[in-house]
Amino acid sequence: MPLVYRTGGESHGPVLTALVEGLPAGVPVDPARIDRELARRQQGYGRGGRMRIETDRVEILAGVRWGRTTGAPVVLAVWNKDWENWRRGMSPDAADRGAVPPVTGVRPGHADLPGVLKHGLDDARDVLERASARETAGRVAAGAVAKQLLEQVGVAVGSFVTSVGAVDARWDEPFPALHERAEGARLRMPDPEADDRAAAAVAAAREAGDTLGGTFVCFARGVPAGLGTHTTAHGRLDARLGAAFFSIPAIKGVEVGIGFDAARRPGSEVHDEILPGGPGDGRRGGVRRATNRAGGLEGGITNGEDVWVRAAMKPIPTLMRPLRTVDLATGRPADASRERSDVCAVPAASVVGEAALAFELARAVVDKFGGDCLVDLRAALDGYLARIDRRWDGS
Repeated sequence: MPLVYRTGGESHGPVLTALVEGLPAGVPVDPARIDRELARRQQGYGRGGRMRIETDRVEILAGVRWGRTTGAPVVLAVWNKDWENWRRGMSPDAADRGAVPPVTGVRPGHADLPGVLKHGLDDARDVLERASARETAGRVAAGAVAKQLLEQVGVAVGSFVTSVGAVDARWDEPFPALHERAEGARLRMPDPEADDRAAAAVAAAREAGDTLGGTFVCFARGVPAGLGTHTTAHGRLDARLGAAFFSIPAIKGVEVGIGFDAARRPGSEVHDEILPGGPGDGRRGGVRRATNRAGGLEGGITNGEDVWVRAAMKPIPTLMRPLRTVDLATGRPADASRERSDVCAVPAASVVGEAALAFELARAVVDKFGGDCLVDLRAALDGYLARIDRRWDGS
């Protein structure tokens, strides 16, 4: 069975859920590690008041017994504390209709207006509650389980922020070091000087009633060559990664490796030369690359180098100094509605991106090596790595 997940729930509803199907039996699952990922998603300078209300914790409702997956679907729940303030406003009971006023000042840049038109609604609340990035708590929980599966096959995932607004960070060091430094930074930027300037830019945007976006890198180390395929369009791993990242709210650009920069360079400055491998290169097929501009993917297949993706997040569309819009109830010009929101959520988006990368890689691992139980999966992986490992003297 393929590894898949689905989420459910609304921003101010009682609970956010994730249903994960296709996990092998025997994968260790530690709820505390899921909670740490949820906490990382809530951090970052520029977050709004909602993060002061919520302290996200996971509740595992099915599919895990005594710390290990059983092979059955895994059900994860993250309960919303703010639900207490919205019991009637988000009630499923028809008797509570009208408990809160409708949202009719649809926001430019949000799903409000397209969603209302698509579904024949007169209240954008029905759209914005699901379109809200609060939904990504469920994705992060599912991705945290995927990370624990990947750990069992020697793969580790990380991220760091490369820009906020017009502030660019330096990131010319190995990815693990950048990730470690980013973990202690206010905006998850590995460059302390840039992190300070970005924090000042976020503070200025807050004062102006504005918002800021930015870019971030997500990466995975230890990925074996051979995940994904060149044989079908939908099976290409870079296509699947692109879809996964674009599904994150507010993501407007995705590139694998150097991406768009590759279009400006000659081939000699784009393609990664192949060299004889050395100790520890068995996951690469006994070779290594002089560079990794391809982002660890060639022809839709991993090549054994680090997989890395860079994504661009637009500024959040909820502005405290609202843009102009049209009120759906009157058809007249109006100011866009305001919801409690963030000034900058790029650090959170980088953590959501880690979850997206982890889940797609875990899915590719299960696709290739089987998913009934972890013991069989690891045995299949070991046999595969033994087959592709070539030992050359390089002469």
